Amino acid sequence: MNFNIKPIFYVALVIFSLSSCKEGKTDQSGHEKHNETAPADNGDQPQKANAGLERKKLHLSQQKFEAMELKVDSLPTKSLTALVEANGQLEVPPQNEAAITAIIGANVTSIKVIEGNKVSKGSVLGYLSHPDLVKLQTDYTSAYNKMIFLEKEYNRQKRLYEAEVASGRKYQETESEYNSVKGLFKGLESQLQLFHLNLNQLRSGKFYNQIPIVSPIDGYVEQVNIKVGQFVQQQTEMFEIVNTDHIHADLMVFEKDVSKVKEGQTVAITIESLPESDLSAKIYSVGKTFEQQPKALHVHAEIENRDSNLLPGMYLTAKIATSQDNVTALPEEAVITENGEDYIFTAKKVTENEEEVWALSPLKVQTGQSDTGWIEIKLLQPLEERQMVVWNKAYYLISEMNKGETEHGH
Repeated sequence: MNFNIKPIFYVALVIFSLSSCKEGKTDQSGHEKHNETAPADNGDQPQKANAGLERKKLHLSQQKFEAMELKVDSLPTKSLTALVEANGQLEVPPQNEAAITAIIGANVTSIKVIEGNKVSKGSVLGYLSHPDLVKLQTDYTSAYNKMIFLEKEYNRQKRLYEAEVASGRKYQETESEYNSVKGLFKGLESQLQLFHLNLNQLRSGKFYNQIPIVSPIDGYVEQVNIKVGQFVQQQTEMFEIVNTDHIHADLMVFEKDVSKVKEGQTVAITIESLPESDLSAKIYSVGKTFEQQPKALHVHAEIENRDSNLLPGMYLTAKIATSQDNVTALPEEAVITENGEDYIFTAKKVTENEEEVWALSPLKVQTGQSDTGWIEIKLLQPLEERQMVVWNKAYYLISEMNKGETEHGH
């Protein structure tokens, strides 16, 4: 029998090709290649990891729970103080610092103090001497005696003039000369008062060979800028005195925090060179002009528990209490940050293999202000009724959870 087999062969070949297309292609290694498209990496992997963290749980036996010294309780409400941090240094008000300068050019004959000495207002710090000082005293005494003489002559001429015995011209000449000498005397007297001399002694003819340099305020000698025998020019700064009784904190508050700071707020201060210092202060003045480098405002706070160890120029850090609120909060060690998100742990007892164990689950939250080891907790969803949370060891719980996953993977 004579059959034509070519058409039959062509039909079989077409059927085989269609079947191969349906089954999919295989790579060179023999693995099947599926036609499904893998999802593109859109950068959401960290978010997916965080979402997965909340679905995880850690089961701890009562024995391990106690060994880890975990503390669980309800989420508490606590009064937290909002704080603004600032840096600065200790300063004294301008009226509590004195720079003592030479009123006249003279030689230093003696110095009576050294740096650190406590002095009172009017205390003698040293002495100056110069021939010009002696001449000034001589001129003063001469002017005083001449003024006394002319005062008597003026009064005599006045009586004669009023009695119409003497001419008015003589009376006027005497009056003019008397007023001129009196003005000279008053001027010399004002100069000598600056030297803190006893003017009654000068009027009796007893001169000073040297004049005292006295302190204008109570305080401590901060600097001595002269030496014995040195000639000091007028306006040369010889001594610096500082009164630390009113030492205060000069704080620099940055622009972003200025609106939160007001007079009367309390400040906790730590001195960098005195790390154990625990000072409290109260703001009494807020500046009105910004410093440009850095852009910050001067805020002055009076220290309430200062001691003798505090010196102007000491650097400090400060925390200004700007407000106080009742918020839900936990100790800071109850919060863990993973991939930029904050978590706490919820806790409840469950039965597993006929044994009660603790089931701990991460819960994403937002955090707010912190104060003395506590941090505000803002829930993103309400807790179940009577839900307990872990108050500590969040870091160790995450480690235990990750360790458990690693062991499971092996």
